[in-house]
Amino acid sequence: MAFKSPRRSGLEIGLEMSDIIETDSGNKIDFWLLTDSPFDQSRFSRRYAEKFMGHSINVSSPEDTILAKLRWTKLSGGSAKQFQDALGVFELQGAKLDMEYIAKWVKKLTVESIWQELLEKAQPIA
Repeated sequence: MAFKSPRRSGLEIGLEMSDIIETDSGNKIDFWLLTDSPFDQSRFSRRYAEKFMGHSINVSSPEDTILAKLRWTKLSGGSAKQFQDALGVFELQGAKLDMEYIAKWVKKLTVESIWQELLEKAQPIA
């Protein structure tokens, strides 16, 4: 398995990120800098550990991943990739999601119309 070197890119909205891409499959892992924003602080407090390639790594909860993807959909002017990622997580997690938590942050992040579109398009996997 080969990996590309992480890259850093300044995004137009002033945030920075890095990623690692596994070159054989094209799978990508994004790394975002923690900010002082209430959403980032909440997301960080809800992280949990997963095993990856023999190492324990912290990951965002499914709810926070959906919310972050909806936020990036909005900030990017409607990124289909970010929206599809959010939709995929929603469909896979289905009834396990904390819908009250999502509803609270959808309003605070002002992504109500994108969330509504996701709900209309979603076909949860049984």
